[in-house]
Amino acid sequence: MKEINSLVVVGAQWGDEGKGKVIDYLAAGADTVTRFQGGNNAGHTVVYGANIFKLHHVPSGILNPGTLCLLGNGMVVNPLVLVRELEELEKRSIDTSNLFISEKAHLILTYHQALDEENEKRLGNDKIGTTGRGIGPAYADKALRRGLRAAEMVDFELFSRRLAEILPLQNLILREVYGHSGFNLEEMLDLYRPAFERLAPMVSDTGLLLARDLNSGKKVLFEGAQGALLDIDHGTYPYVTSSSTVSAAAASGTGIGMAGIRRALGVLKAYTTRVGEGPFPTEEREEAGDFLRERGNEFGTTTGRPRRCGWFDAVIARYAARINGLTGLAVTKLDVLSGLETVNLATSYRCGGSLIDELPGNLDQLVHCEPVYEVFPGWDEDISRATQKSDLPGAAISYLNALEEAVGVKVELISVGPDRAQTIVTQPSTLNSWIG
Repeated sequence: MKEINSLVVVGAQWGDEGKGKVIDYLAAGADTVTRFQGGNNAGHTVVYGANIFKLHHVPSGILNPGTLCLLGNGMVVNPLVLVRELEELEKRSIDTSNLFISEKAHLILTYHQALDEENEKRLGNDKIGTTGRGIGPAYADKALRRGLRAAEMVDFELFSRRLAEILPLQNLILREVYGHSGFNLEEMLDLYRPAFERLAPMVSDTGLLLARDLNSGKKVLFEGAQGALLDIDHGTYPYVTSSSTVSAAAASGTGIGMAGIRRALGVLKAYTTRVGEGPFPTEEREEAGDFLRERGNEFGTTTGRPRRCGWFDAVIARYAARINGLTGLAVTKLDVLSGLETVNLATSYRCGGSLIDELPGNLDQLVHCEPVYEVFPGWDEDISRATQKSDLPGAAISYLNALEEAVGVKVELISVGPDRAQTIVTQPSTLNSWIG
């Protein structure tokens, strides 16, 4: 059997870890990049030179000419948003002809967005903090076996019949439960027809395309969205997303066997952020949190919402390493910490008088946990031009070494700025084969 050169990149915190930059950097050495879960609730920002790209559905590999980009069956796709995203890329001379959509990916339609927004309103102070993009209702319909899939974009008559069957129930829920006016069938068909005409040629058996690349020894990069602590099963439920964000989902979300996943790189910031509601033990609500938010430009790519900010949490990072089987770490935004007098790193929690070093499964318990910190000297130097780890100040190196030891996984990549060039690959690193 041929050795399969594959790598899955996943978030190891609550999302927004800088996966877009890491994937873009590694995609230069990949033949294929595939998304395996989530929808346009994800946002990956890629920067090189004066160019800034904000991607939502499209894999970050689209910015590397010739790279095959796939939207896997584990995704939920909003056709209207995807068409707009493609148009924006093409206006900027980005070739999108190598993008294909799994025929088994489910569609996000207007009633999914309405259900999402109305449900959040109904929850009031107990809201989940979703993006309102319709992700949860689309996955719910998938589980209830009443979803519409990308294959139906190819056959508009079939889509019309299926929508006519499903829409009355969706309208009943919207009107009777939420007091929403609902949607008109003919208006919806008119709305979606142009998008389907544009996207239909891209619909394919992406699992077959992926299997052929893997079996021929090509390099395949699996792109995760959100983060481990937002996983529907393993995250801080119910304050999670509606899909599985861990590395194992790369197999089920693209249609390959587990043997196709060789290595898993976990991306995490040198500090911690999260968007929306839910527990956050190391959150800083005062000066330090404001410093991290402003210096790190911590505002959501998709929603623009300010992110909650706090210190690095090795407890959740160890948990993420375990549930993902991480073989390496990529630490992003180390440069944001420059200028701090001291830097904190949480190694354990104190919960109800007990000291624990593993993430509690009980959400109510986690809410009352307080972080136990190791405190490290900060540094003032501008590290944005460092090209190797030895270029970094001694205090930054000491902090990285402590982070690595606390998580128990080697740091293989360090980001010291948003640009592609502001990336350090440590020596030795298994990532070397991906960057030449």
